[in-house]
Amino acid sequence: MSVIDRYFGVHAAALELRAKRLDLLASNIANAATPGYKARDLDFSAELRAASGAGTLAATARGHMPEAAAGTGHAAAFRIPVQSSLDGNTVELSTEQTLFAENAVRYQSSLSFINGRIAQLSAALKGE
Repeated sequence: MSVIDRYFGVHAAALELRAKRLDLLASNIANAATPGYKARDLDFSAELRAASGAGTLAATARGHMPEAAAGTGHAAAFRIPVQSSLDGNTVELSTEQTLFAENAVRYQSSLSFINGRIAQLSAALKGE
């Protein structure tokens, strides 16, 4: 882990994952009326653990599969709806909008943290 990675902490990886999740949720909202469309999302906690290396597994035998083959790496999964529509669409608009808004606020929080860290670095380089 580099000095920059330690300085920004988990927020850099979180920002990337939140952006990916915003794309998925926006796609779900945009396709709310598309027959047969299946809503997708990613497990943010699991993806963040994988990105930060917190949940990495050690291969103890030659036959073990590498972790990347086990499904890490921004894998979007289909969401199981409470009640799907008759046309096979699984998007529940109110759920998607709520998740989108929550994720957008958390994205902004991570972005604000990173901007603060960059401002601190800039001030230190300028000798302020």
